[in-house]
Parts: sequence; structure tokens; C-alpha cells
Amino acid sequence: MIVVDTNVLAYLLIGGPQTAFARRALLKDPEWSAPLLWRSEFRSVMSLYMRKGVLDFKGALRLAGEAEEVMKNREYCVDTSEVMRLVGVTPLSAYDCEFLALALRLRLPLVTTDAQLLRASPDIAVSLQEFSQS
Repeated sequence: MIVVDTNVLAYLLIGGPQTAFARRALLKDPEWSAPLLWRSEFRSVMSLYMRKGVLDFKGALRLAGEAEEVMKNREYCVDTSEVMRLVGVTPLSAYDCEFLALALRLRLPLVTTDAQLLRASPDIAVSLQEFSQS
């Protein structure tokens, strides 16, 4: 099992320059986990694509269903005190610290394409490309 940042899930389902790596990562480890926040972040990504005319309402609902299936039974609440502790010792947003807090709690790698997350937590965060090729 791995913790995945929302951007990894978006690349898997919506597509983009990292999609091939996301597909390889899913084949390598299909048990993806994330804090519940991933749902709101994924919806935000889909809303951007809807506003750009890349996705329509039905397409967004279909992708949301696919994402929920990938994440089924591996969504977690994270402890506010741990998130805020991480906010205090890293340059990361509270949103990013939710993913980091979950990875620390579960003792799992955090797979991401977020450069700031990778820099701030090199012992826990691993790039999508690196994870999918290892």
C-alpha cells in the first residue's frame, strides 16, 4: 500500500504528461490510500477541466466514480494536531501536510509529483516517476 497525492490520481484518470507513470504505479501497487481531502482536491481538478471545456458533467461524474473505486476502503481521517505540527516544521500547506501526516501514520511512502512535497519530506515522499520505475 502507498499514500498517493491527488495529482497522481488525476494523472491516472484525467490524463497528462505523467499518466504512463501513474498507470505503472497502479500496476506496481494497486492499494492506494489518501486522506479524505483527496475527494475535494479531485473535484477541484475536475471543475477546472469542466470550465475549460475538456470535461462535461457526465464525464466528471464518471471520473469521480472511477476515482472513488480506486480509493475504495483506503480513505482516512487525519489528526488535526499532527497536520498542524507538520505545518509548523515544514513549508507545506495544511493540504499537503494531510497527505504527509497519513504517510507517517501508516508508515508508507507518499507518491507525488509535487516538487515542494518532495523537497520538504525526502525520507517519505517519492516522485511518481521514481516509484513507477523502481
